[in-house]
Amino acid sequence: MMHVHEHIEQLPRFKNAVITIGTFDGVHLGHKAIIDQLKRTAQEIGGETVIITFDPHPRTIVSSVPGDLKLLTLIHEKAKLLNEAGIDHLVVVPFNTAFAMQTADEYIRDFLYEKFKPHTIIIGYDHRFGKGRNGDFTMLEAYGKELGFTVDEIEGQNVAEVVVSSTKVRNALLESNIEKANSYLGYSYFFSGKVIAGNQLGRTIGFPTANLQIAAAEKLIPGNGVYAVTAVLNKHNVISSHKGMMNIGFRPTVDGKRRMIEVNLLDFSDDIYDCTLEVHVHAFIRGEVKFDGIDGLKAQLQKDAMVARELLTKIE
Repeated sequence: MMHVHEHIEQLPRFKNAVITIGTFDGVHLGHKAIIDQLKRTAQEIGGETVIITFDPHPRTIVSSVPGDLKLLTLIHEKAKLLNEAGIDHLVVVPFNTAFAMQTADEYIRDFLYEKFKPHTIIIGYDHRFGKGRNGDFTMLEAYGKELGFTVDEIEGQNVAEVVVSSTKVRNALLESNIEKANSYLGYSYFFSGKVIAGNQLGRTIGFPTANLQIAAAEKLIPGNGVYAVTAVLNKHNVISSHKGMMNIGFRPTVDGKRRMIEVNLLDFSDDIYDCTLEVHVHAFIRGEVKFDGIDGLKAQLQKDAMVARELLTKIE
C-alpha cells in the first residue's frame, strides 16, 4: 500500500530514495516508462520509490489564463493509479507562488536534497524546473556529482510514433477521440459524479438516465456525443458494476440550454439519486444530433444501445 505524504515538514527518512518529480496528470504510458525505471532502480539498490507531485497543478498558479487547464486526474484519482502502479511513496507538495519563485539552485539544494536525500533522481525527457524553468538535466546532474546522487533521464514514450503527453491525451478527449486517448493512457478514461434529479424525460421513453453532477470544475469531460461506458455505482456503500451508454451535450432535440452528462445504465432502473457513479469511457458511438421529435430520438437511442452492447462485449 502506497504512503501519501501531504506535510512537507513531516516527511520520513526514506531508504535509498529513488525519486521522480512531475504532475503525472493522467498517469499515462509516458509516465509508465518513468515509473517502471523508478521501480527497477529501487529494486536494484534496495531502495524506496518516491514520486513528488503538486496540488494544485502548477499551471493553475503560473498560467497567464488561470482556470483554463482541465485535469485528467484529480489528486485522489492520481493517488489511486500510482498505488496500483506499485509506488511506495507519493509526496503531494502544495504548489503556490512562493514555491514557483524558487530558483533552480534553491529547488535542488533546499527542496530536493534537504527534504529527500535522494540516492537517484529520474526525470522525463523534457523536465524543466525552477523560476523561469531554468533548471534542466545538465544542471541536476552537476549538483548530483557535488551532493552525491545519481540522475537518469528517460526518453519520451512513443505510441504509434507519437510521444505521449498529458496535452495530447486532453486534446484527444476534447475531440471525442476516446480510442486515441485510451491508447495513450493505457486504461479507459474515467470520471465520477453525483446522480442528481433531471427532467425525467429519459424514463418516459424507456431510457432512464442518471444525470451527473461533477464536483470538481477542473476535471476534464470528453467532447460532446454518445459513448459506450461502464459505470461503478456506489449506492450506500454497496458497489456494483454496470454497462451503459452516455450522452454529453446540450440535448438539442428538447432545446437543452446547458451542457449535461447523462448515463443510461443498460438493464437497470433502480432509484440512484444522490449516489456516486464512476464512469469509464470506452468508445465513441456518434456525435450529438438534433432529431425531428421525441420518436426520432427514441429510435436512435435504441440503435445506440445495440451499438453500446456490441462495443462493450469486445472489451470484456
